[in-house]
Amino acid sequence: MSDSSPARPVVLDVWCELQCPDCRSALDDLRALRARYGDRLDVRLRHFPLDKHRHAYAAAQAAEEAFEQGKGWPYTEAVLARTAELAAKGEPVLLQAAGELGLDSDEFDTALIDGRHLLTVDADQAEGQAIGVTGTPTYVIGGERLDGGKSQQGLRERMEEITDRLLATDAGTGAAPGSDAGL
Repeated sequence: MSDSSPARPVVLDVWCELQCPDCRSALDDLRALRARYGDRLDVRLRHFPLDKHRHAYAAAQAAEEAFEQGKGWPYTEAVLARTAELAAKGEPVLLQAAGELGLDSDEFDTALIDGRHLLTVDADQAEGQAIGVTGTPTYVIGGERLDGGKSQQGLRERMEEITDRLLATDAGTGAAPGSDAGL
């Protein structure tokens, strides 16, 4: 059976914060992009917890635990659907969302206590700061940074243009023909 998808999908990094209403609003665009491109687009959650949201750092760690347990995106969407509840009630909302998805809530609780995902969250945040992320959501695709924190208007179309261009270039590696970036 022949696989017609490229060897390497186009990568879309989504700098997100799970207590951010703008990130919740961006979910429709992310769903549409996933539906359009399937496995040709690798949508990666990158954490950028903001100081103004008290539970964002714990939510980022919980999301990492959800990815470890195999339901990262469903969990991310479930938490983003409850940004107001998370703001009001805190970490119990994170554990409740895990339980509703059939994840191991006790393991979530332990992960939040032992800090096993702190390095991942801190590394994402540091990388985001290094590339100029100041708010969420911020997207990075094909070397271009798109700021969705002020408005999502036109961003999905721009991401589709970039993805289409990258998929057409050097079988989706994002490398220009003849470059060694795909090696």
